[in-house]
Amino acid sequence: MALDLPAYLQRIGAADAQRADLATLRRIALAHPLAIAFENLDAFRGVGVSLALEDVQRKLVSEGRGGWCFEHNLLLGEALRELGFTVHDRAARVLWGRDTATQSPRTHRLLEVQCDGRRWLVDGGFGGQTLTGILDMDQRDPQATPHEWFRLREFDGDLLLEALPTGAGTGAKANTDATASAGWRPLYRFDHAPQWPMDFEAANFQLARDPRSHFTKQLIAARPTESGRWSLNNRELTWRGLDGSEQRQRLADVAALQEALREHFGVRGERLAGLQEKFNGL
Repeated sequence: MALDLPAYLQRIGAADAQRADLATLRRIALAHPLAIAFENLDAFRGVGVSLALEDVQRKLVSEGRGGWCFEHNLLLGEALRELGFTVHDRAARVLWGRDTATQSPRTHRLLEVQCDGRRWLVDGGFGGQTLTGILDMDQRDPQATPHEWFRLREFDGDLLLEALPTGAGTGAKANTDATASAGWRPLYRFDHAPQWPMDFEAANFQLARDPRSHFTKQLIAARPTESGRWSLNNRELTWRGLDGSEQRQRLADVAALQEALREHFGVRGERLAGLQEKFNGL
């Protein structure tokens, strides 16, 4: 099944995007996460996650749901290819919340996109730190995005992606001093080894089905806006503004969850079987 590119572009509010140039790449890298939330509602409910393009397109485009990295970057990568970009799938070892010396499996999908003679890191699905811009893979100085500063550096034969997270007054709109040594946090490490669709199936299955997976034990959602980021971890709903502001709210019941999903993440969860029971158990 081929991607319905017009439907995807309509979904992210970029229906007139037609050219495979740097301006279009930047536009889609921002429009995609603004429109389509990161969420693990299926894995949390004990439902498998399909990586068939038709299923991902139906879920994230037609049904207005969100998804996780394997779905987001499958959809985003196919859209960019349809527009004429050269796109390579890459796999990363997640280090968020961990020390850089941690040995972790390749459980994250990202994209390497060629444009204007350079290689660009594009990633529409890394939860609360999802990129809203593109990063020059050959640049080692800090790079600004519409939300945070990021940097790539050499690390034990890989590239290590680090961020200055939103919420500390470090958003690109709030602070242009990205050379400070404090505050950088690792997201993941990766190399340029080619990845095929089958390479993501095992990790996708394990994260969705293993009772030890944090995606089956925790409820997670995240979505950026033009002025900050919303995130949900179990019952805790958090807003972090680019100006450093922060608000937290504990969701008391499933009605509050449904409202938060709809209002802040653009996701309707009323018809998702098993969600209420799982949420009540948190």
